Amino acid sequence: MNLRESFDVPAPAIILAEGEFGRTGGKTSNGVVMHSEVFDARAVVDSTTAGKSPADVLRRPDAPEIPIVESVTDALETAPEAEALVIGVAPAGGELPEAWISGIEDAVRAGCDVVSGLHTFLGDEDHWSELAAAHDARIFDVRKPPEEDALRVGDGSVDEADADVVLTLGTDCAVGKRTTTFELYQAAQAAGLDAGWVATGQTGIMVGAQAGVVIDRVPADFTAGVVEDLVKSVAADHDLVFVEGQASLTHRAYSGVTLSILHGSWPDIVVLADEPERTQRTHFEQFLVDGVESETDLIEELSDAEVAAISTWGDPEVERERYDLPVANVYEEDGPADLLVAVRETLGASAPSSTAGGSE
Repeated sequence: MNLRESFDVPAPAIILAEGEFGRTGGKTSNGVVMHSEVFDARAVVDSTTAGKSPADVLRRPDAPEIPIVESVTDALETAPEAEALVIGVAPAGGELPEAWISGIEDAVRAGCDVVSGLHTFLGDEDHWSELAAAHDARIFDVRKPPEEDALRVGDGSVDEADADVVLTLGTDCAVGKRTTTFELYQAAQAAGLDAGWVATGQTGIMVGAQAGVVIDRVPADFTAGVVEDLVKSVAADHDLVFVEGQASLTHRAYSGVTLSILHGSWPDIVVLADEPERTQRTHFEQFLVDGVESETDLIEELSDAEVAAISTWGDPEVERERYDLPVANVYEEDGPADLLVAVRETLGASAPSSTAGGSE
């Protein structure tokens, strides 16, 4: 899915983040507000943080100065120019909460398209499809997998792609893989490189990847093939392709999808995202995080890729002393540019000197 093709970007939008803005459960909303190249967020709906500023809620001083309001009704009054309502929270159980229905209906009646990250596909329900048709609105269910006739097993055809491929993997879930991928993509564009990127989750699709799929909705046998097709499609138009990874190879619950992305994208290099203080896996406290060394060994054993750098949440200076790799924090001002230097040097491209470890 490429939402860029369906909107006059950036389209003014309302972001529904009820109960989760600034939290892990609202990571899609958080990402769309901070990074989307498809949607220009004009208001956020979250009754639990209404009246606060996104900078305070997200703890990001560079967050846009837009209102956080109590309801979709308030958002429509605040931003009557909105063209889309982005549902950026996936509630437990995946169903649409009853309390949200009237607000979403109001948005559709106001002519807003609905871009949904819910596990439930609104476009498949008569109520929503008929309401949208009656008000000249559209419904985009970004979690919907490709049609069956578009599914295939991986065949290695990605090897023929005429572009450098950089995959972001991680030591656990929720360690910043999507953010790292996007920040690298933006740094590459700022450096004048012909770069595109591939999303493998709903946030990346809403942020504006040139191609994407919610990979955990694809049948297991076909995940590598779907990723191959996404990478090839972006590589056809760009010299450098960044690919968002999911989970980690050492994660007992989710390693299958991680390996499929690694084999489907068959990257030239990998950037590894890590939260150095994390010892137990997110939502799986019974499992310990294996760490950078174990993840690196597996990546390089299971592919032809080289781990080129670490994207850390910690202090890069401290982390450089632990690993014989360049390290940067993409949340710091020069972090994305420093990480890009390591990527380019590993790819063999010329790059200016940087403070990133190993890039002198």
